[in-house]
Amino acid sequence: MKKFLRYLLIVLALILLAILVFLFRPVASKPVTGNDGEPVVDAVLIGGGIMSATLGTYLNELEPDWKIQMYERLDTVAQESSYAFNNAGTGHSGFMEMNYTPQADDGSIDIKRAENIASQFEVAKQFWAYQVQNGRLGQPNTFINPVPHIAFVWGNEVDYLKRRYQAMVKSPLFADMVYTEDKAEIERWSPLVMQGRDANQQVAATRMDIGSDVNYGAITTQLIDSLSKNANFSLATNSEVTGISRNADKTWTVSVKNLKTGELSQTKTRFVFIGAGGAAVKLLQYTDLPESKYYAGFPVGGLFLMTDNPAITAAHTAKVYGKAELGAPPMSVPHIDTRYVDGKKYVLFGPFATYSNKFLKNGSQLDLIKSATKDNALPMINIGLENTDLVKYLISQVMLSDDERLKELQKYYPNAKLEDWTAVQGGQRVQIIKKLPNEPAKLQFGTEIFSSEDGTVTALLGASPGASTSPHILLNLLEKSFPEQVQGKWKAKIEEIIPSYGKDLSKDATLLDEVRRNTSRTLGLNYQPKSTPAVSPATDAANVERLKQTSDEVVIKPAA
Repeated sequence: MKKFLRYLLIVLALILLAILVFLFRPVASKPVTGNDGEPVVDAVLIGGGIMSATLGTYLNELEPDWKIQMYERLDTVAQESSYAFNNAGTGHSGFMEMNYTPQADDGSIDIKRAENIASQFEVAKQFWAYQVQNGRLGQPNTFINPVPHIAFVWGNEVDYLKRRYQAMVKSPLFADMVYTEDKAEIERWSPLVMQGRDANQQVAATRMDIGSDVNYGAITTQLIDSLSKNANFSLATNSEVTGISRNADKTWTVSVKNLKTGELSQTKTRFVFIGAGGAAVKLLQYTDLPESKYYAGFPVGGLFLMTDNPAITAAHTAKVYGKAELGAPPMSVPHIDTRYVDGKKYVLFGPFATYSNKFLKNGSQLDLIKSATKDNALPMINIGLENTDLVKYLISQVMLSDDERLKELQKYYPNAKLEDWTAVQGGQRVQIIKKLPNEPAKLQFGTEIFSSEDGTVTALLGASPGASTSPHILLNLLEKSFPEQVQGKWKAKIEEIIPSYGKDLSKDATLLDEVRRNTSRTLGLNYQPKSTPAVSPATDAANVERLKQTSDEVVIKPAA
C-alpha cells in the first residue's frame, strides 16, 4: 500500500509539474527579422467576417490610398459567426430583447441599454444605406428584410412587459411601440404563437414594425467583394496567422501559414485588427502586450431548430422574443424567428446552448486548453466556481432530447410537430473572462473593444449584439486608434456616411425621424415618418413632459 501511495504521489507530482510547465510556457511570438526596405502595409485585418469587412470598408473610404491586407483561415469569407445560419439574423434594436431592459428591486425598468443598442443599430442602418447608395452593397433585400420585432410573455410576466412598455415609449427610439393583451390581436401579429394555446392563459405582447432580419454573411461577402476591386486591398484565404510580433520601429510583423501549401510568409504593418471571433483571445496573446494578459475565453455554442415547411413559413413573419429562464446566459433568450437567406424564407427557434472547447466552429477541441496561461488560469477556474448556475444550465441544455426541445418550442408554437424541424448547429461564441489588476475576475456578456495603448493593435472580443452594431463598434475603434484623424480630416467623411455621428438619437426625435425615414426608404424597411414640424426647445420640453404624463395610457389595448 505504501508503495502504491508513493507511486501515486510521484505521478501526481509529475502531472502538476507538467501543468506548471504548460502554463508558464512562452505564448508571445518571437521577434521576426525583416529585410531592409521591406514594404509596409497600412493595415492588416485578421479574419474574414463582418467586423473586418466593415472596418476595411471604413478605412478604404477614409484613406483610399492605404494598402490593406486581410487574412482568413478558411477557404472563403463569412463562414464563421457571420454565416447566415450561424447566428439569429436579428437586427438587434432593443425592441423585443427583454434582457436589455432589466427590472430593478423597486420594480422600475431600466431601458438605458436598450436605448444604447437601438441608437447603435441606427448607425448600422445608416452605414448600410450609404453602401447601397454607393454600390458597395447590392439590392437591400439580399441582406436585410422588414420583419416586425415582437416581445411575447405569459402568466406572471405580463405585468413586467406592460411596465417595460410604459417605460420605453417615453423614449423617441421606441415611441412607435404598440402593446396589447388582446389575444386576437396577437394572433394577427403572429398566428403560430397563439394557435393551439390555452385559452385561459394570460398573454401580452409588444410590436415594433421597423424591425428587421439581417443576413450578416451576405453583407460581409458583398463588402469584401467590393473591397477586392480596389488595387490597394488584398485578401488571402486558407491563411492562418501564426504570430504577431513588435518591431523596433513600432510596426508589427504578422506571420502567416498557407494551410494548403504549408508556405510561411510575413507582412509588416502599421496597424493590426484582430476580428477573428473566438480566436481573438489566442491571437491577442501573440502580441505580448501587457493588456492582453487580462483576458481568457469561455466558449458557448448554440443549436437552432429550423424549418422551411411552406405552411409554417407562410404563417409566420416576425421575430418573437421571450424571456430567458433563470440562470440562462443572455444569448440564450428563446425566440422564434423569420429568416430570409438567399431569397428563401425559413423559421428558426432557439437557441439551445451547446458546449464545446472550440473557440471557432471550425476550430479545435484544444482551443480552450491552448488559451490557458499562467496569467488567466486562476481567473478561469474562479469564474467556473462562481457560475455554477450557468454550468448547470449548460449541462441541462446539452442533455436535452429531441422531445424536450420540442416542448420548449411548443411554448412559443403550441401546434409544432417534431417532423417539421431540423436541428442546426449555430456558430461558436466566446464570452470574455477579464481580470484587471487588483480586481476580481468577471465573466462578461457583450462585445468589448481591445486597443493597445498606442492604438496600433486592436481586437474585438465577446459576442452579442456584435454584428448588429458592427458599424458603431468599429467607429469607436477608429476613435481609439486614430483620434486625431477622426476629429480632423476624417470627420466630414464620417458624417457623410453616418449623418447622426456624434449626436444622441435618444434625445433628438426630429433627427431620429429623418434618419429612419432615409434609411428605411433605402433599405426597404417599414417606417411611418412623422410629420412634426420643427419646434423651439421650450415647446419640445413641453412635449416631453406631456408624453411622460400620458404614455401610460397611449396605445395600450384592453385584454380580450
